[in-house]
Amino acid sequence: MSHDWSQLELSEEAMRALVDAAMERVVTHIQSLPSQPAADTDGAAELARSLVAPLPEVGGSPQEVLSLLFDRAVPKSFNTAGPGYLAYIPGGGIFASAVADLIADAVNRYVGVWLAAPALVQLETNVVRWFCDLAGYPPTAGGLLTTGGSLANFSALVAARRERLPEDFLSGTLYLSGEAHHSMRKAALLAGFPAGSVRTVPVDEYFRIRLDALRASLRADRAEGRRPFLVVANAGSTNTGAVDDLAGLADLAASEGLWLHVDAAYGGFFLLTERGRAAMRGIERADSITLDPHKGLFLPYGNGSLLVRDAETLKRAHSVAAEYLPPLQQQPGLVDFCEISPELSRDFRGLRVWLPMQLHGAAAFRRALDEKLDLTRWVAGELQRIPGIELVVEPQLSIVAFRLVCRGLDAIALDALNRELIARINARRRVYLSGTTLPCGFVLRICVLSFRTHRDRVEQAIEDVRASVEDLSAGHPTP
Repeated sequence: MSHDWSQLELSEEAMRALVDAAMERVVTHIQSLPSQPAADTDGAAELARSLVAPLPEVGGSPQEVLSLLFDRAVPKSFNTAGPGYLAYIPGGGIFASAVADLIADAVNRYVGVWLAAPALVQLETNVVRWFCDLAGYPPTAGGLLTTGGSLANFSALVAARRERLPEDFLSGTLYLSGEAHHSMRKAALLAGFPAGSVRTVPVDEYFRIRLDALRASLRADRAEGRRPFLVVANAGSTNTGAVDDLAGLADLAASEGLWLHVDAAYGGFFLLTERGRAAMRGIERADSITLDPHKGLFLPYGNGSLLVRDAETLKRAHSVAAEYLPPLQQQPGLVDFCEISPELSRDFRGLRVWLPMQLHGAAAFRRALDEKLDLTRWVAGELQRIPGIELVVEPQLSIVAFRLVCRGLDAIALDALNRELIARINARRRVYLSGTTLPCGFVLRICVLSFRTHRDRVEQAIEDVRASVEDLSAGHPTP
C-alpha cells in the first residue's frame, strides 16, 4: 500500500507502516550484531563523501531511506552495540531505551518545567533519587540527567565554583590526576578558568591520585596566594579503570575546605554490585558525582547524570529568572529541571532509564555487571599466561591495560610493536580494542562492559591476542 508522504500529519496506516518498516530493519540489525565485524571503517571516508547531498524538496519512500541507513551508512562504523566492542568505554543500546525514546518523542511532553508535565517530571525525579540512593546520598541530595558525563562534569565544576569561590574567581585552583577525563579540563576552560588553574597531581603505582602530592600542591598554591577549591577523584578512570582512595580524599577535602567531585561516569553503576561498593567506599561523602547510564546501565549514547549531596547547590549555580516562564516550584521535592541545569529546552530522557528498570528490574542489571567483573578477571588471568604479555596494573573494575614486552627494544620500538599488535588483533574483526599512552608507553586496553559481551566473545579476544602475539614474537624474543 502506498502512502502520501508529502503530508506531515500521517494517517494511522502510514504511521504503522513506517514503524513496521523501521522495526523490521532494527530487529534484523540487532539479531545480526554477533556476526557483524567488531569494527569496519574501510572505505568510510569515500562513503561519507558520496553521501553529501542537497536538501531534498520531495521525500522518498521509507524503503529507500531505510536502505540508505542500514545498507550503507550504519555498517561502516565501530560496532559499538555488538559483543566484540571492547574499546574505549562501550555503549550499550539496550532495546527498552529505544522504545522509551519512541514513546517520549511521540508524546513530546516538555519536562524542563515541573508545571508542564508534573507526573513525567516525577518519573524522572524518581530516577535521580534511585541514583542518589545507590550512591548512599542523604535525602537532601538531588541532581539531574544530562546528555553525558562531559555536561555533568561541567555543571559540577560550575556549582563548586559558585559555592567555594567569590565572584572574582580567577585565583581559584582545581586538582586532578593525569588519569582524569579530559572533559574536566574542558569544563574548567568553559567555566572561565585559565589553563594554568588546573593542577595535575601525580599518581601511585595503581594510577590513583597521591594524597601526599595533593597536600604538597595545596600548600604551594596557598603560599602563592591561590585559592584551592576543587579536587576531582576517579571512580573508574578511562585509561586503566583506576579508583582513587575516595575515603582518603573525602577526609582531605573536608580538612582543606575543598569541593570533592567524583567522576564515576564509567565505574559508578558498579555500585549495584558488592565488589563495586567495596571499591568505591567513601563515594557517599563526595559533594558531587557524575554517573553515565549509557555506560554501566547499558543505555544508548546521550545519557549521563550529575548528583549532588545538597540539591540547593545546583539551584544556586544555575537559576535565572525570566518573565515568560510559568510559576516555578518552591515546595520540597518538586523540581524544575531548568532551574538546576544549563538547559531550558530538553528531551524527556528520564524515560530511557525508567522504562528499562520497570521492565527488567535492578537485579538484571546487577547480574550483568557482576558478569563483567568476572569476565575481566578471567581475561586478566589468561593474558598473563601469554608469553611476553604483562599487565600494567591489576584490573580494579572491568578495564585491563596490558602490553607486549620484548627484549632488546627501546621505548620507541616497543611502542611501535604494541601498535602493530593492536592493529593485528583488530584486523581479525572479531573484537575491537583501543589503546592509550601511560608513563610506561603505549598500551592496549580491553574494556568489558556491553550487556551483550559474554564468555564466548572474551575467549575469542584472548585467542586473537595470543595468535597476534605469536606472529609478532617470531622476530622479537620475549622475556
